[in-house]
Amino acid sequence: MKTIMTNQAPKAVGAYSQGVVAHNMLFVSGQIPFVPATMTLVSQDIKEQTKQCLENVLAIVEAAGMSKTDIVRCTVFMTNLNDFPLMNEVYEAFFQDHKPARAAVGVVALPKNVQIEIDAIAVKS
Repeated sequence: MKTIMTNQAPKAVGAYSQGVVAHNMLFVSGQIPFVPATMTLVSQDIKEQTKQCLENVLAIVEAAGMSKTDIVRCTVFMTNLNDFPLMNEVYEAFFQDHKPARAAVGVVALPKNVQIEIDAIAVKS
């Protein structure tokens, strides 16, 4: 098992790693929409929050020596599922033709009062 850490994604704010590689699989911890350099929320806009979460996930994937197309599954946690179409628009633009498996879950609250959190699993091919 290998721990992945990068300053290109927000620092872990608890007892967890940004990512862990086991064999050829990378497990990326849930990423909230914080700007890594400032550890502050990117904005209140769900589209900007979605994009920042995905960029944070990708930074960890790349730090593990993998690429966007190695991502095989994401879980999206949202405090307001009415924002799903807006999130999905950004998600689709981010992944383009690559279509990882995905689950979207409505939750009551997320850390730091953000509106969205995204985790991922990647497999090195």
